[in-house]
Amino acid sequence: MARRERSIRQSVSIPAGTAKRVRTLAKARGTSANRVLGDLIEAGLESKDTAKERFFALVKRLTESRDAAERQRLKVELARMTFGE
Repeated sequence: MARRERSIRQSVSIPAGTAKRVRTLAKARGTSANRVLGDLIEAGLESKDTAKERFFALVKRLTESRDAAERQRLKVELARMTFGE
């Protein structure tokens, strides 16, 4: 039987508009706002981890590439990831 991860009670303040959207999502899913917040936080953390992995994969490709055109394209893509569009 899989063990559940221990929950920690954490109080956060969020903008009223965001809270309304969370409650709307919770109602649509038939779950609690707390569960929705937890799911959204987990999804955000996973997204950040994925972006970090992609960044380092591009850096590796840049350092290994010998093609000048590809190196320039990779530099532009890394700059976009770092500084935004």
